[in-house]
Amino acid sequence: MKQEDIQTVLETLTKQTEPISRSSLQILSGILETEDFNNAVSYLEKQGKIVLLSRKRVATPKVAGYVTAEIIRQARGFSFAKPIDEEDMDDIFVHASVSKGSMPGDVVLLKNIISDEKGLSGDVDKILTKGARVITGTIERELGQAYIMPDSSFSYRLRIVKGGELKSKNGDKVKASIYYEPWEDRIYARVIRIYGSASSAKICADAIIDANGIPSKFTVAVKHEAAMKSAEPITDEEIAKRLDLRNEPIFTIDGADAKDLDDAVSVKKLDNGWELGVHIADVSHYVTEGSKIDEAAMDRGTSVYFADRVIPMLPVELSNGCCSLNAGQKKLTFSAIMKLDENADLVDYRFAKSVIESKVRGVYSEVNKILDGTADESLKEKYAPVYESLFEAQKLANILKAKAKQRGELEIESTELKFVLDEGGVCIDVSTRERGEAEELIEQFMIMANQAAALYAKSVDIPFVYRVHEAPDPERLESLANLAAVCGFETRRLKEGVRQTDLAALINKAKETKYSTLISTQVLRTMAKARYDYRPLGHFGLSLADYCHFTSPIRRYPDTSIHRILSDLVSGVPVDKIKEKYADFAKESSKMSSEREIRAMRAERETEKCYAAEYMTFHIGEVHNGVVSGVTNKGIFVTIENGIEGFVNLLDVDNAFFEFNGTTTITDRRSGVSYCIGDVVTIQVLAASVASATIDFKIVRS
Repeated sequence: MKQEDIQTVLETLTKQTEPISRSSLQILSGILETEDFNNAVSYLEKQGKIVLLSRKRVATPKVAGYVTAEIIRQARGFSFAKPIDEEDMDDIFVHASVSKGSMPGDVVLLKNIISDEKGLSGDVDKILTKGARVITGTIERELGQAYIMPDSSFSYRLRIVKGGELKSKNGDKVKASIYYEPWEDRIYARVIRIYGSASSAKICADAIIDANGIPSKFTVAVKHEAAMKSAEPITDEEIAKRLDLRNEPIFTIDGADAKDLDDAVSVKKLDNGWELGVHIADVSHYVTEGSKIDEAAMDRGTSVYFADRVIPMLPVELSNGCCSLNAGQKKLTFSAIMKLDENADLVDYRFAKSVIESKVRGVYSEVNKILDGTADESLKEKYAPVYESLFEAQKLANILKAKAKQRGELEIESTELKFVLDEGGVCIDVSTRERGEAEELIEQFMIMANQAAALYAKSVDIPFVYRVHEAPDPERLESLANLAAVCGFETRRLKEGVRQTDLAALINKAKETKYSTLISTQVLRTMAKARYDYRPLGHFGLSLADYCHFTSPIRRYPDTSIHRILSDLVSGVPVDKIKEKYADFAKESSKMSSEREIRAMRAERETEKCYAAEYMTFHIGEVHNGVVSGVTNKGIFVTIENGIEGFVNLLDVDNAFFEFNGTTTITDRRSGVSYCIGDVVTIQVLAASVASATIDFKIVRS
């Protein structure tokens, strides 16, 4: 089957505004061989890209009134399907009688789409692709019968087929295969793996990793290849081909526990500005195109970070070994050397393969003490080789931060949690992560290098992987404007064509009120998700026309991808050859990297909830002060001092009848008591479940 035939048929049919005959489509497509044409149509029909109609007519699903969707959740008697190619379309209700046995994860073709006051509904025409038909969940037993309560997708427990529970115990976290029995109209489960007790966040993390399809082990072939690459010496011949920066005052700054140090910096004061060097581990030197390591890295897409472990994109022989920019060791790097004027405007840049020797292994907490003047003599001695550079870096970073604020870069509030585990992997402390001046300094320098790399690629028009963040959708902006109005903020500019400075102004206004977290969160939800694309579509959140991810090739595949492309460019490969070589690669890397990033973020978020719940199981009955962080028609979410959020179910309050105003407040009609986002309340911890990742509070006083 020819890929170009498939693309031609699809592009031709997409241009049609009504169904056409197969013969007309073949003529318009210009495909002479009928067998080739039929193969392309058959493939696209199986993918749900083409619908075959009566009288040998064909159309795209949209023209035919069909929708390709994925079943995302299922309750008793009905399911919901999420449209795949229609981003603005709401989820579609599917009654069990017209579901054709489809289950969560299945890709289906829906017909008879109806819109009424309850929303969209439709019927399953066919199942295009069956999902994994595998779930994770917790074992429950009742009257001798074993069930599994799924972690997601299903809102009810599934019966385990007789003899299919293995040796699982009540309360175990398990993995199970599921299947539909049409003559009973019932879904059954069969346990295929037992993780352990669902009361352990570590065990639940194992299940979450598995459920999200994140590979946690490298194959023997990949590990062997990594060991061989790591053992390669840096020869004099290799150094001779590179820009030698070993005598420069280059340093790294990372967390105290970091082992994969992939970026180093250098800052020099010039007569009319600064020279900023950002030196990144030359991962593309070791991870070559088509190698076993490269295939594994692209499949993983990113390193994934959990409280008790890191699942790396690259084997540790590379990530913590030859690619890690350890102080006092010569390392191969890819350097972005930028000149900035007194206003920190980028006036020149160049990229070069280099070799460095970091002078200091910097730690954020230590550098913060250097910069704020609280460092003791031992710290000053450690940082002596780069002491002056640190203060020049501080001056430059401060100007860059001011410029970012001026151009409208959005400062979204972050409540990232930090978990402390004991030797057994149990969560014993939780706090919110703090960001100091050193962290912001490195962030500004990485943004500058990423911007320069994108400018470089765009200037010569080569295939590339850009980090893009598009402008907010008008409908979401309208929702934000409605919420802002309820909170008493000016909304005149919150409409299509909104500027970054308008949203930044709203966030800054909200910081002075109890609605700070609410507005910040809603602005984030209003914007499109950042992703990777082969087109330079700009980054709305950073207010930059050109942006990419160049600075973390150890842990992100898009960075590795553009290192490979830029390596050819700086080595003198002609632009036309680069276009021919990397056009398809840039598209594929963008798509895969975006998908893998979403997968990793979902798994990290789900695991954090389990660890937060585990910590709170040791604090049942305690009383804490908190802030109302969310309101629903059933109750309120409250965030306590350590950053953990729990839910207060107001439907259980005796002699009360609470009504939700749809935005920020829920009020008891009988007593007049109300709770609004931003209110300070005192709660008591009622319960916490690691298995379901939930925490329940009750109001003590407000």
